[in-house]
Amino acid sequence: MKLHEYQAKALLSMYGMLVPRGGLAATPAEARQVAERLGRPCVVKAQVYAGGRGKAGGIRMVQTPEEAEAAAASLLGTRLVTPQTGPGGAPVHRVLVEETLEIERELYLGVLIDGGVESVVVIASRAGGVNIETVAQEHPELVLRQVVDPVVGFQGFQGRRLAVDMGLPALMARSLARQMVAMYEVFIAKDCSLVEINPLVITKDGRPVVLDAKISVDDDALFRHEDLAALRDWDQLDPLEAKAGRAGIAYVKLDGDVGCLMNGAGMAMATMDAIKAAGLEPANFLDVGGAGDAERVAKAMSILLEDPSVKRVLVNIFGGIARCDDIARGIIQAVSPGQRNVPFVVRLLGTNLEEGKALFRASGLNVRFADTLLEAIEALKGAAVRAR
Repeated sequence: MKLHEYQAKALLSMYGMLVPRGGLAATPAEARQVAERLGRPCVVKAQVYAGGRGKAGGIRMVQTPEEAEAAAASLLGTRLVTPQTGPGGAPVHRVLVEETLEIERELYLGVLIDGGVESVVVIASRAGGVNIETVAQEHPELVLRQVVDPVVGFQGFQGRRLAVDMGLPALMARSLARQMVAMYEVFIAKDCSLVEINPLVITKDGRPVVLDAKISVDDDALFRHEDLAALRDWDQLDPLEAKAGRAGIAYVKLDGDVGCLMNGAGMAMATMDAIKAAGLEPANFLDVGGAGDAERVAKAMSILLEDPSVKRVLVNIFGGIARCDDIARGIIQAVSPGQRNVPFVVRLLGTNLEEGKALFRASGLNVRFADTLLEAIEALKGAAVRAR
């Protein structure tokens, strides 16, 4: 789960990190009021779950409260299109109005999990304010990293080492090290998958200030953080992903035309790999879980079929805890009369297999059965596309 910039900054400030003075605005009038309170030139920033806002026009420098009001009016209620949003863009419902700062340096700081070293790493670069992926490709020597021992955590000396390697003087290095320690504390305490500050600026008077921040929290840990779960902005998600998320279903919208219903993340990923290897493209990732009952399966299939790009459906289910007849009931229940021409390729294994097949045969749906995944993929290739 992602946090908006203003939410990420509020969380980081709770751990002692400095953020610019400012305020959130949902209307142009509120943006003007914040700018009046600050009493100096400001920046108006669209709050969306995407980077690249500056180049897309989502960040506006303003000199007066009147300009802040006008900038907010031009952003609020629109959809901001950035390289990370896709052509549909992301809706702008709020803007963050903040004071401008006199900047001496721009740095990059990040905390994330590196699967290669099987640990948390802290990343730092003196090339802040730009895309860190580009820096890593073109100037890898500028991207520094410290692997964190999970037993002792991130230590101040590691932060000082990173700061000195970035060319910062000793006094500033100690201050920056404290910021890195605070970032790591947030990462661990809130079960994050990413804490990123780009840039963290050093002001003319020597203060380290968080100018922009991204935080992502592990969805599977949100049961421990109800306060953070309540911050999710469903409007920022694809409508089908949001609908699935509210129902507690793991669904990710993709670009293909093969609707996929599986149980178990490993089986889901293996099935999607097989689909792509056959030259087809999955329309979604959808895991109903190992204990999917008929009602849950019906909700999942209903969401899957709402996607107009789905032309055919592959069901790959192992009935262990879940029963094949319950899976069949849920799917049949979800298919509306107007969707009965959708071709289904069904591979069922496990508990109540024959009962599940019998339900499908009696349903009148356009179903073909397969015993293996390879057979299912071959049947899928020959499935007629969905009529519209």
